[in-house]
Amino acid sequence: MNKTIEVLPDQPALVARALKLILSKLETAIEQRGQFTIALSGGSTPKPLYEAIATQKLPWDKIHIFWGDERYVPPDHPDSNELMTRRAWLDRVDIPAANIHPVSTLEANPELAAAKYEQHLKEFFNSPGVEFPALDVVLLGMGDDAHTASLFPHTEALKVRDRLVTVGNKDGNPRITFTYPFINSARSVIFLVAGANKRPALAQIFAPVADDFTYPSRLIRPQGELWWLLDAAAGLEIQQ
Repeated sequence: MNKTIEVLPDQPALVARALKLILSKLETAIEQRGQFTIALSGGSTPKPLYEAIATQKLPWDKIHIFWGDERYVPPDHPDSNELMTRRAWLDRVDIPAANIHPVSTLEANPELAAAKYEQHLKEFFNSPGVEFPALDVVLLGMGDDAHTASLFPHTEALKVRDRLVTVGNKDGNPRITFTYPFINSARSVIFLVAGANKRPALAQIFAPVADDFTYPSRLIRPQGELWWLLDAAAGLEIQQ
């Protein structure tokens, strides 16, 4: 794992750096493999990044969009990560509908939804066996409890090691989430973290010793690159 920590002056600088990094990974992926695959995160921090990506002139037919986690709500629900991304980015560009790969949240139960999304991923990457496919970029956020995707402290989802997708749990509400081993198979994982409220969690995540199941973002140790992009408020106490 190649880990890089960068502390940017403010959130606009954070977005600009993330945009530059993603565009670089996109260019390399298309040159080497003919397509670019990215899994997106929800929340308020990446929204301006998605709006910035929407202004770029890109080969949209070669870009495939996935989600690292999704709330188990209909796709038109205000809490839907898919809806936020469509409004900020996907509805503003000429990307083929077939290149957008949302989580189906209209199944009979979240377990079925997780299984269907896993099967879709395996079919897309032509990866029927035990090997986990590698996305080019997995974009992650982090909560002040150190959760990432929908991998929350001391939940059953943290124990799942043989699946790509599982059911997460937030205060009794189900969510569909990538497992941490699948995230760790990515070529690049990029965390975007903003706000002073994240400092206590970051201190534990970067500590030499701490409990992974209390601070789930510690479990993210990809085979490829790991990027932590922090704004100054979050990264004030981080030693470079």
